[in-house]
Amino acid sequence: MDRDLLTHLPVIVAVARRGGFALAAAELGMSPSAVSHAVRLVEERIGQPLFARTTRSVSLTEAGKALVETAAPALQDIAERMDRLRGIKGRPSGLLRINASNIAIPLAVTPVVAAMAERYPDVTVEVFAEQGLVDIVGEGFDAGIRLGEMIAQDMITVRLTPPFKAVVVASPAYIGKHGRPRDVADLANHNCISYRLVRSGGLYRWDLHEDGKDIVVEARGTVIVTDSLAAIDLALAGVGLAYVFEPLVQADLAAGRLARILPKTAIEEPGLFLYFPRRASMAPKLRAFIDTAQEIGRASMRTPSRVA
Repeated sequence: MDRDLLTHLPVIVAVARRGGFALAAAELGMSPSAVSHAVRLVEERIGQPLFARTTRSVSLTEAGKALVETAAPALQDIAERMDRLRGIKGRPSGLLRINASNIAIPLAVTPVVAAMAERYPDVTVEVFAEQGLVDIVGEGFDAGIRLGEMIAQDMITVRLTPPFKAVVVASPAYIGKHGRPRDVADLANHNCISYRLVRSGGLYRWDLHEDGKDIVVEARGTVIVTDSLAAIDLALAGVGLAYVFEPLVQADLAAGRLARILPKTAIEEPGLFLYFPRRASMAPKLRAFIDTAQEIGRASMRTPSRVA
């Protein structure tokens, strides 16, 4: 067994996962030159190139793909077993990587991470905020957080929030100047803050309900954003109408800084869920996150979670 080769396998997997030497170096806390040296050493021992390099991209060769497909699951299994061994002593530890939608950060992540910092100081939670869905297993995340309707059926899920509504809001200043839309069709005559879907490049369409029917609205206006919090700031500034999840603007609505527009057209979303592959359900660091999240949200939980 080539022990030197084994020590460099995590570097190979990180470069493949992140798609570049610099990003892998940042993740591993190494210099790019050290990452390059590790890759070169493994390639020399194997006798084949593992990556096809250009000035703009790094991609796996056939040999590299075969190595990563073998090494990545084995390294993940070792890491999980080590975490379980540490957990036997009652001290969850290690790096917990979570991929969450932007809206999940204030609604479901911040309070849990704050509590975990006090309870589990040996656990480091890395939160990667991203709008679209990702392959959490393939990209090396322990868990993801998304709306329930977006999660694959083969994942274990844990409810983090109750269901909530998606609402249209505007500031009193905007309403005073432009008035309120009379109905869904009248939204076309108002300045609507649009969302750009980062991964697809398309514009997000607003889902509303009117006269017993679900309606999809192609909202248009003078500004396009990629984040709900930006839309809220613009709505507060009187720029236009924003389509947001109600918990994000609850305080602004209560204080009168924003008002609901066409409230009867609001649809209900299933809420936010933590999700992860079945084999990861017993990792102590993930279990610590789940227990903390359930304790914080127990009073508002309305449906049971399914956890293996």
